Amino acid sequence: MNKVFKALSDPTRRKVLGLLRERPMNAGELADHFDVSKPTMSAHFAVLREAGLVEPVKEGRVITYHLMMSVLEEAMFGFAQIFGLEVKAVEQPASTTTPEPDPEPDPKPGTTLPPKEQAQ
Repeated sequence: MNKVFKALSDPTRRKVLGLLRERPMNAGELADHFDVSKPTMSAHFAVLREAGLVEPVKEGRVITYHLMMSVLEEAMFGFAQIFGLEVKAVEQPASTTTPEPDPEPDPKPGTTLPPKEQAQ
């Protein structure tokens, strides 16, 4: 959890995470949003990777970064628990893909579903 909060302590890294929340982006696309040198951006990416907040995917010479929301959520829930705070999960943005739930199996012949689950 300490690595996550170290990563979050810098406004540039927080902005990187905000950009990645919208969609995965490559290092160049992310760097275009900041007025800093490439080595400085590379250092920021390293801190985010070390914390597990981003996952780099290398395709040829291009590295695309993906936000690891589950790591961020886990750290935030852990932090909230330290102070006895209740935290509710937030819906993911539309750009985040989630697997489709498995379809409900049809009831066996001769059985009925409880009233709240019956098709309307």
